[in-house]
Amino acid sequence: MRTYTNVFDLGDLKTALSEAFEIKKDRYKYEALGKHRTCLLIFFNNSLRTRLSTQKAARNLGMDVIVLDVNQGAWKLETERGVVMDGDKSEHLLEAIPVMASYCDIIGVRSFARFESREDDYTEKILNQFIQYSGKPVFSMEAATGHPLQAFADLITIEEYKRTERPKVVLTWAPHPRALPQAVPNSFADFMNEADVDFVITHPHGYELDPKFVRGAKVGYDQMKAFEGADFIYAKNWACPGVTNPADYGKVLSKDMRQIRATSRMLIFEMWNLQILRYSIIFISR
Repeated sequence: MRTYTNVFDLGDLKTALSEAFEIKKDRYKYEALGKHRTCLLIFFNNSLRTRLSTQKAARNLGMDVIVLDVNQGAWKLETERGVVMDGDKSEHLLEAIPVMASYCDIIGVRSFARFESREDDYTEKILNQFIQYSGKPVFSMEAATGHPLQAFADLITIEEYKRTERPKVVLTWAPHPRALPQAVPNSFADFMNEADVDFVITHPHGYELDPKFVRGAKVGYDQMKAFEGADFIYAKNWACPGVTNPADYGKVLSKDMRQIRATSRMLIFEMWNLQILRYSIIFISR
């Protein structure tokens, strides 16, 4: 595997899950695998859980770990092509990538959507430059449009806690005052579509996810109906993906947060009383 950016990079998903459970039983079983190898973790954006868990995972595999925060303690990097280097950026990313790659054997990259250009975000401009020019295996620690590490961990959790052979899993949009990227819901949909689950997506009008991630999932705008019979409910906010109206890309379309919160609370309590959620497991993702 030269890249890990989506579910298809894992190959057979059942085999990947089996290997994951094997490692969970004995986290140091493959500690000789990374001996004398170095994992470089590059952060263009902040991280807590992904940073710590990825460092720990690399060390469990016997690797040395180098962490580089691009915006703290390193030269500022220009990421745009064809620009005149007369600003506050000391080095271009294309020049820096081969240097960084020379000190490691595998690279993890974290680079969020900027919401400046849908095309730039959805072509994964920064992540793909590392894939193209580093000459090393590259994995995403959350990019502009995907977070495959979290999505795989979510699938592992569902496999561990499911009570039926083919559980119903619902991804629901949830309110948030800030514009958040679509990386987490995109990857969650990417993985659920390939898993053995009954997958449903529900959200308000205008928040339609990109078709490449939705694929054959059931999509509805009636949250109450979508929750019926759910075994797992995954609540996550995302800003407008700009699918139905590109001009709205990255915007928060629902501004009345107090009304949304009240409605959501009442909905959860009502569904609990009706026993619609009685046996559901609810994820609330950042």
